[in-house]
Amino acid sequence: MTSDYLTVAIDAAKKAEDIITKYYHESTLKVELKSDETPVTRADTEAEEAIRATIKSTFPDHGFLGEEFGTEVGTSPYTWIIDPIDATKNFIRNIPIFGTQIALMKEDELILGVSNAPLLNELLYAEKGKGAFLNDEPIKVSNVSEPSDAMICHGGLKWFVEKNTFDGIYNLINDTARSRGFGDFYMYHLVASGRADVVVEAAISVWDIAAITVIVREAGGMVTDIQGQTITKDTASLVATNGVLQTTILDYFNEEQ
Repeated sequence: MTSDYLTVAIDAAKKAEDIITKYYHESTLKVELKSDETPVTRADTEAEEAIRATIKSTFPDHGFLGEEFGTEVGTSPYTWIIDPIDATKNFIRNIPIFGTQIALMKEDELILGVSNAPLLNELLYAEKGKGAFLNDEPIKVSNVSEPSDAMICHGGLKWFVEKNTFDGIYNLINDTARSRGFGDFYMYHLVASGRADVVVEAAISVWDIAAITVIVREAGGMVTDIQGQTITKDTASLVATNGVLQTTILDYFNEEQ
């Protein structure tokens, strides 16, 4: 049975979708750079405002942590973690691989995730203990057990160089059947639905991965940081797999430490 939390989260994602798709392909859309040199547009800020307003109307005491508007402390144990447009760089270059990420954390535990990719027609969602779904159909991770049979997805390779983990990703790419650099949320869609087997990222923020952490776990997979530690608000790297491959993949990065 769908909880009120999930109903509101999906509603918020759909309201964001209306805003985001309105601005897609708009030639006059202004792009600005934030202090961290990442781009932001009106679509990002208006979408996050809509998400927060939708959630607040039902849960006024909840807190928020969002990419565009930062932290808003609530009076309850619940905090919503929001990335209104994951892959803004794709969005502004008219590449249709972008999506909205909404997660719910109770105290320090992630309990809900929604990942909506409107132009790919993929809405993934999950709640702790209730399974994962793609467009209302249940999904499961793959059962691939060897890197030589696996498809691996990775984030930007320059971050592996900067984080001194390039040897690990280089060796892993050499040992796996296929590798693709989709980046951002979409590669987690692939792992959660059994279309790929591994994701490795060397540099992320919590709003990038909070929602998909719940989704991949509920689809039967495993998610940790690159050292094998549990996901927190401070997590800065990620390994997500079908579960069977988790220890094997982590070994590529931790043998060199």
